[in-house]
Amino acid sequence: MAQHTGPQHDDATAGRSGLRVAVVGASGNVGTGILRALRADPAVDHVLGLSRRAPRGEPYDGVAWHTVDVAVPDGGPVVADLTRAFAGYDAVVHLVWAIQPNTRRDVVRRTNVEGTRRVLEAAAAAGVAQVVVASSIATYSPSPGPAPRDETWGAVGVRTSHYAVDKTAQNRLLAEFEADHPGTAVARMRTSIVVQRDAGAEVSRLFVGPFAPLRALLARPLPLLPLPRGLRIQLTHADDIGAAYAAVVRAGASGAFNVAAAPVLTARDLADLLGSGRLAELRPPLVRAAVALGWRSRLVASDPGWLDMAMAAPIMDTTRIRALGWVPRWSAQEALLDVVAGMRDRTGTQSPALRPDDRLLDDVDLRKP
Repeated sequence: MAQHTGPQHDDATAGRSGLRVAVVGASGNVGTGILRALRADPAVDHVLGLSRRAPRGEPYDGVAWHTVDVAVPDGGPVVADLTRAFAGYDAVVHLVWAIQPNTRRDVVRRTNVEGTRRVLEAAAAAGVAQVVVASSIATYSPSPGPAPRDETWGAVGVRTSHYAVDKTAQNRLLAEFEADHPGTAVARMRTSIVVQRDAGAEVSRLFVGPFAPLRALLARPLPLLPLPRGLRIQLTHADDIGAAYAAVVRAGASGAFNVAAAPVLTARDLADLLGSGRLAELRPPLVRAAVALGWRSRLVASDPGWLDMAMAAPIMDTTRIRALGWVPRWSAQEALLDVVAGMRDRTGTQSPALRPDDRLLDDVDLRKP
């Protein structure tokens, strides 16, 4: 495995300095990677983390914290609170996103879409110069073929995925905000799947659920890996995602940025990395039916929309983010093995979002309708 040092910076793209950056949702998987990158960046003087509950330990201790819930039903006081918190900051990074409870679309959408709207309103009121928002590969229109797609590819998402539907709605909000506030730089970070060892417990909670014996399953190579035919995915380590965000903040950049490490992983790659190399390629409709049954029975946490999105997602071209000097330190294979080790060992941090125990985020029991 390659040696991973901290973020490195290209003098030609160093951009601004003395930056004050506020990160909304800083205690989660992506936020933890961003905090590491911003704290190591000499262009950043001060970081404010905002979350519902302040985390403890590294990398959170060197950050100022402000507690806020962007998804409460009455948004007026939240916008006022955020506006005060954002005053004097050069950039606001917005990461808050709910994946569960996926049986409660009203709750999830209020967090994802209305939460984004509130952060944008507050950033405008506070006069923040740059807003950097966690978008996703899920924003893109289906493109299941091998052709790489740059940031000009269509952005209507996959309609059967609630995650993609909300990301598409968020993208429309950002377009409206840009039109109304032309003096604010708005950057959309369209990232691949983001993983790290410290997110192992969270990934297990959000996507697998409480019943799979992951420690036993992942303790040795899987004898056979059944996967849908045609699956290919892009993965990026959270520390590399953090470095991409730092590059965009440092440059004061705007627009969309695809962020993904190489190489693209196929089903064959996954079988070789996680198992004995034996692969059973199944018809995607068959796999979807099995996932749907498991989700309706509350045996697995992921609904079938995630599979729909994975099978339809484009391969992202990352030329634009690399032009800012971004070079990932982890390959996709290394990132995958890192998070799998975290899932096996139930690894996490002292953040409520990444806690290494079996309780679910927000204390929501996925077995309840």
